[in-house]
Amino acid sequence: MARRSAKRPTDGELTILRVLWEHGPCTVRQVNRILNETRPTGYTTTLKQMQVMTDKRLLAKDESRRPQVYRSAQSPSRMRKQLAEHLVDKVFGGSAQKLVMQVLESRDISPKQLAQIEKLLGELEEE
Repeated sequence: MARRSAKRPTDGELTILRVLWEHGPCTVRQVNRILNETRPTGYTTTLKQMQVMTDKRLLAKDESRRPQVYRSAQSPSRMRKQLAEHLVDKVFGGSAQKLVMQVLESRDISPKQLAQIEKLLGELEEE
């Protein structure tokens, strides 16, 4: 039976995606080396995760080269948008306002960050 395409990555998969977004296309060994800078991870564990991510269409691989090179199948902004939409729908009942209020209430927001948020809100109102 074919594996269903999953749109939402696990935490471990997000870690690998962040590596690829930051460093660009990489081999499994390169990704594993970067992961090992913060947490010991076996090569075969990284390989298996990346194979599963390819099956889930989170990664694309260039099979014309050896070793194979993997890249994210989606841009960081597209992935963030999908994850945010899922969070708003599933946790906040479709209310983006509730999400924003929760974030603002639960985080220390610097005056600079608050000014950036206010600027963005102003731009959205103008549209």
